[in-house]
Amino acid sequence: MDFHEVRFPASVSVGSSGGPERRTDIVTLSNGYEERNAPWAQARRRYDAGVGMRSLDDLAAVIGFFEARAGQLYGFRWKDWADFKSCLPSEKVQNSDQVLGVGDDRRQAFQLVKAYRSGVGEQIRDIRKPVADTVLVAVSGDAQVIGTDFDVDYATGMVTFAAPPPDGAVVTAGFEFDVPVRFDTDRISVSAGGFSAGEIPSVPVVEVRV
Repeated sequence: MDFHEVRFPASVSVGSSGGPERRTDIVTLSNGYEERNAPWAQARRRYDAGVGMRSLDDLAAVIGFFEARAGQLYGFRWKDWADFKSCLPSEKVQNSDQVLGVGDDRRQAFQLVKAYRSGVGEQIRDIRKPVADTVLVAVSGDAQVIGTDFDVDYATGMVTFAAPPPDGAVVTAGFEFDVPVRFDTDRISVSAGGFSAGEIPSVPVVEVRV
C-alpha cells in the first residue's frame, strides 16, 4: 500500500469532527423480527478535517499536505484526539494498559491492540501506527527495555522480543497511536473570501486498512 509515515497537522485535527463507523446488514423478516450481520470485523473511522481549520494559514497547511499526498493516492497518519492512547485520554500511559497475549516460550512477535469493553460486549482493535517513543511493554508486570528486550515496528505496530516470553507470562503494553487514513476526495474547493466569512470547506478523511 502507498503510505506516507507522516502525521496530518495536529493543530488542525484537534478541531475536526468524526469517529468510528460500523457496517451492519439488516434484513427485516415478514414476522417483524430482524436478522443482523456485521461484515466488518473492526470499525472504520471517518473524519472531516475542514471543521478544524481556523485561519488561512491552517487552510494553506491543509492544501499543502493534500498536494503532498496527491489527493487520495497516499495514506498518512491522523491523530484522533478523542482516542489516541491505550488508556483514557486523561490518564498517563502505563505498560499494563492492554494485554497483547500470553507467552509460550516460542512466540516472539505480538501485535499492539486496544480492547473496547462495555457490559458483555468486547471488540479488539489492532493498532498499526503507534507513535514513536511512546510504547511501554511489560512481561508478567516486569518492565522491558526497548532496544534491549524488545523492538517496535512503528509502521505495523508489531512488538518483537529478543527472546520469547516464558510460558504463561502475560505480555502487556501501553502506547499512543495514530489512525492510518487517506483523503476521501480528490478536490478541495474553497475561496479565501468565503473562508474569511466563515465558509468552511469539507475535507473528508477515511481510515484505511494496513
